[in-house]
Amino acid sequence: MGEPRMIRSILAASLVLMAVAAPALAQPKPDPDWPCAQRKVSTLGYGSFWTGPDLAAAGEWGNDREAAQFARKLASRRTELNDVDGLIDDFTKDIKDKDEKDKRLTRVFAGVFEVLNGERNTVVAGIVRYAQGQQRLAQRIRDEADKIGDSREGPVEDAAKTATKEGKDLENAFNWDRRIFEERNHSVTYVCEVPTLLEQRLGEIARKLQAKL
Repeated sequence: MGEPRMIRSILAASLVLMAVAAPALAQPKPDPDWPCAQRKVSTLGYGSFWTGPDLAAAGEWGNDREAAQFARKLASRRTELNDVDGLIDDFTKDIKDKDEKDKRLTRVFAGVFEVLNGERNTVVAGIVRYAQGQQRLAQRIRDEADKIGDSREGPVEDAAKTATKEGKDLENAFNWDRRIFEERNHSVTYVCEVPTLLEQRLGEIARKLQAKL
């Protein structure tokens, strides 16, 4: 195998390895813009987390100022889950009527659900944009690899271009884009965990609220 052919083979092998590292590019999925191993769920339904009183019957959570503020506090990841039980007790300590207590805790859950589900929806949309960006970058890398390979397998005058500033710039662009692609692939596992972490937080808060009903 001549040197130009060998170079093209090396470039092609690099792209194959990068594609294997990127789940969205390596194997067909129902949604080609979804790079995560976890199944894509665009938005959540509260029934998967809540078996307590009906949310609509409890009233609009946003109209209960204290419940809304408390819901946002519980939804915030700055609030440790270990502190949630005590915070719920503080919130309900002056509510003597059980029905009123149940309604207010239901409103709190409705608020937590809306906040965390909205945050999760934003993250999911961001992951889709992330995957689309990787696909565009992968195509650009393939195009750059083809140009480098063609110039080295073509006529002598084309091959000579690889030693010029233009040729070096093309190789530098290829190496830079490949590096960025690989670094982003290393990040995709963490990015894909964020929706799951938000779901887990929502589920744990729902469990703690229902335990106080």
